[in-house]
Amino acid sequence: MIAFLDGEVAAVLPPSTVYVDVNGVGYAVAMPGGDLGKLAQGQRVRVLTYMSVTDNGIGLYGFLSEEERALFEKLIGVSKVGPKMALSALSAFTPGELADAIAAQDIARVSHIPGVGKKTAERIILELKGTLEAGAASLFSQEADGGAAVASVALAGATEALLSMGFTSAEAEVALKGAPEGAGEGALLQYALKRLGSR
Repeated sequence: MIAFLDGEVAAVLPPSTVYVDVNGVGYAVAMPGGDLGKLAQGQRVRVLTYMSVTDNGIGLYGFLSEEERALFEKLIGVSKVGPKMALSALSAFTPGELADAIAAQDIARVSHIPGVGKKTAERIILELKGTLEAGAASLFSQEADGGAAVASVALAGATEALLSMGFTSAEAEVALKGAPEGAGEGALLQYALKRLGSR
């Protein structure tokens, strides 16, 4: 895992790529548009990075602030949101603006991210609002333990299933409220459908 690069800007290639020369090795780094605009060839730079490894290859994503990297990592944790969409979100908003929009459940504002429609905006808000209740200040809050992370994955899976069945994010949220702690995705879905059916 490459945590950061400390070197010289070899080239800036808009809209989203910079080459960073670290002791003679050139790294191609994808960055948010706002960060890219602050860089110039020959400039000494320290770029915080996130390395994505997928079947399609390895991608290196870079940020000039810890807030951006933290929000990027939260965004790619949302189902069906990949690194490119997360980068697009950070090019459209500052971390504070985006965290506040998610905390305020402002679907219209989150939909302004290029490539994000209403359904994806609803999913981003539904899956992240609990971790961003205090806006940008929530970016560095840690999960209490691994169990909390597993529970949130099960909840996200059940929510995604309900959305694909045609329920709105508001209906899914109400249906999953008060679900048994530690329940798996299947049990959560069963619980939600029972509640939705009894209304």
